[in-house]
Amino acid sequence: MAATKKFSSLFPLLSLICFVSVFLLLSLSRKASISSSPTHPQVLQFKPIAAANNIDAYATGSDTDASDGYSCDYSDGSWIYDPDARFDRYDSSCKEIFKGWNCIMNNKSNGRDIFKWRWQPRNCDLPPFDPLKFLHTYRDTNIETCLFLFCTLKRVSGGVKKWRAAGADRGFTFLQYNLTIAYHRTNLLARYGRWSANGNGGKLEALGYKEGYRVDVDIPEGTWEKAPSFHDILIFNTGHWWWAPSKFDPVKSPMLFFEKGLPVIPPVPPDVGLDKVLKHMIRFVEKNMQRGAIKLFRTQSPRHFEGGDWDQGGSCQRLQPLLPEQVEELFSLKNNGTNAEAGLVNQHLFKALKGSKFHILDITRMSEFRADAHPSSAGGKKHDDCMHWCLPGITDTWNDLFVTHLNSLKIGN
Repeated sequence: MAATKKFSSLFPLLSLICFVSVFLLLSLSRKASISSSPTHPQVLQFKPIAAANNIDAYATGSDTDASDGYSCDYSDGSWIYDPDARFDRYDSSCKEIFKGWNCIMNNKSNGRDIFKWRWQPRNCDLPPFDPLKFLHTYRDTNIETCLFLFCTLKRVSGGVKKWRAAGADRGFTFLQYNLTIAYHRTNLLARYGRWSANGNGGKLEALGYKEGYRVDVDIPEGTWEKAPSFHDILIFNTGHWWWAPSKFDPVKSPMLFFEKGLPVIPPVPPDVGLDKVLKHMIRFVEKNMQRGAIKLFRTQSPRHFEGGDWDQGGSCQRLQPLLPEQVEELFSLKNNGTNAEAGLVNQHLFKALKGSKFHILDITRMSEFRADAHPSSAGGKKHDDCMHWCLPGITDTWNDLFVTHLNSLKIGN
């Protein structure tokens, strides 16, 4: 997130956020794999049993032996292809799948191959989560999540009522279990809106600013402000909108940051503003969260534009995952590539969360390989959608990772 280069992105319908190669031949066993690089600079270690509710329980690198049964680096692994794999968690008829992401219904050429790739961590397993067990385990729980749990849970429990917590974009209660999942949409986490120069002048006006977007770094956006006091489990994410010059043009409509109601002078760039927002929002959540609640921050979902950004003819037409060297080419910070924002965002995130009581849900590395798993030209847009993800698809693996972490945290407590 700390860079002077301005990155563009698609604006998601939902603020979520979410690869491509001349590929390896299938082996004689008809199974192929693509491995992550163990030298990736942002690999985090998850220590489920021994971990306290503190971000310091996650250590960079891969120096912990996962064979002791107490730790696993889920970000270090391979995508394994199984041509005979069947996906039975839900199907493309689930009504909660946004039309543009329903790649099977939209006849994307590899739509039915996407879920045949399974993420295999190097030193442990990541099993598919059991939706019925999940409903039983988390009975009487309120969960705020940007993950697509609904379709899988609905498959095993028909008694569902649409219900939204205050500010939520959407939400559902599984009546038999009194379990609620909700989604709160927010672009910057902090409150923001249009700003215009005051005719009576001011500090920003004196510097020549005429219009832009006011971002109050210490005030949460109203869509999720009440979420910490209601939900038992929260998953946060932010990132793509912070480098969106088509929205926050640095000249015509810049981000203008305010703190304690006053403009930050001298004005700071988006990466510094992001640091300020993260600091204040983390404090806000920890102050207002229910006692014993679990807080997670999901790392950045990578984009896969090649040949330019979304508004420069960029595309994602690959039908198989990327090779490790291709991942480095697209995402390496030193190459300053089109998609390097994922690493930049995570740098800011890791720094802000250090010493907090948040846990990290690291989906970035495993997702960087999956250039094949975006809607691409089947998304119904005038340009390729290389930011959102096909459903079914890789977000189902995110669900597995989330539930595995969640179960481990409960055991650790």
